[in-house]
Amino acid sequence: MKRGFTLIELLVVIAITAVLAALISAGFSRVMESSRSTACFSNLRQLGAGLGFYLADHNMTMPVMHAGRRSKSEDIPVPDNVLNAYIKDPALFRCPADKGGIAAATGTSYNWNVALNGQALASLSFLNLADQQSRIPVLADKEGFHLHEDKKVNILYADGHATRNLNFLP
Repeated sequence: MKRGFTLIELLVVIAITAVLAALISAGFSRVMESSRSTACFSNLRQLGAGLGFYLADHNMTMPVMHAGRRSKSEDIPVPDNVLNAYIKDPALFRCPADKGGIAAATGTSYNWNVALNGQALASLSFLNLADQQSRIPVLADKEGFHLHEDKKVNILYADGHATRNLNFLP
């Protein structure tokens, strides 16, 4: 007498498999978002290094740039066209978590702090933070790309360090 699986046993196995697949999928999604956030953070650090090279070539004076632009067709100074000579890989201007195509449309996923335009690095001042480079933001994510982390952004500071996932957006 051959014994096979009953319909109920098959349905139970299929249900268990589906639950496990859903759990694995959710975990994989979180890991992918976390890796995108880490890559975005790394991009900011490398842009900071490029800014350092720019400063060395320009008497340690911050560039004069707009925060960003609406379209790549606008001919205004912004991070991706002012710092491009100091950044070997143009892909660094795009946060991997930028799924909305902001970098594709505007040239970069990051905003410049226009309050620093033309200031000497040694005497930076921003919102009553004079000569506190470790607290003065230079570049930051344009949007809350890291929504899985409660609308947090990555920020590069004037001293070259970056913070990851500082809750900054409303």
